[in-house]
Amino acid sequence: MSARLLLIGPPGAGKGTQAVRLSASLGVPAISTGDIFRENVRNETELGTKAKAFMDAGDNVPDSLTNDLVRDRLSQEDCAAGFLLDGYPRTTDQVRALDEFLAEHGTAMDVVIELVADPDVVVERLKKRALDQGRSDDDESVVRHRLEVYRQQTAPLIDLYDGRGMLAKVDGIGEIDEVTARISDALAARGILVAD
Repeated sequence: MSARLLLIGPPGAGKGTQAVRLSASLGVPAISTGDIFRENVRNETELGTKAKAFMDAGDNVPDSLTNDLVRDRLSQEDCAAGFLLDGYPRTTDQVRALDEFLAEHGTAMDVVIELVADPDVVVERLKKRALDQGRSDDDESVVRHRLEVYRQQTAPLIDLYDGRGMLAKVDGIGEIDEVTARISDALAARGILVAD
C-alpha cells in the first residue's frame, strides 16, 4: 500500500525513532533531512560545510538548500510507492515546494502526524541524548532556541495541514511502543494500516 506521510513535532519529540519504526512497518523509506545534513557534515561535503554553520547555531538550514536536497531524494526509485518525511517541510515555503513536486508526479500527502510534546520534557530528553551521542546541537541553550525556531516557523504548518483536514495529533510522550501504537491507531482511522 502506498503512503505519503509527514511526521511533525518539536526537536526531541521522538520523530526519528518513530520514523524508523513506521518506515519498516509500512515498507516505505524514512527521509530525515537532519540525517541527510549530518551525513553531509560528517563527509565534509560542500553542502555539509554550509549546513553545519546553521545547525551549530540551532538555526534551520535555508529553504533553497533543503528543497533541492529533498527533491533529489524523493525522485529516487524507492520513493515511488510512498515515503515518510521527518523534519521536512518546516516552513510554508517548503510546503509549497513539496506540493509542487508532488503535483508534478500526480500525487499528494496522505496524512500529517503531529507528535505533541511538552517543551520541558523535550529539553530533558535532548540533554540526555547529548550525553549519550555527544551531539553539539543538543546543548540546553541551543535546544531552547531550536524549540523557539520551531514554534515560530513550523507551528503555522500545523494550522495549514489541519485546514486541509490532513492532521492527526498524537501524544509523543511515553514509552516508545505506546507512542507507536498511538500513531498506528491514528493512521488506521485514516485507512492506512500499519503491519505489526
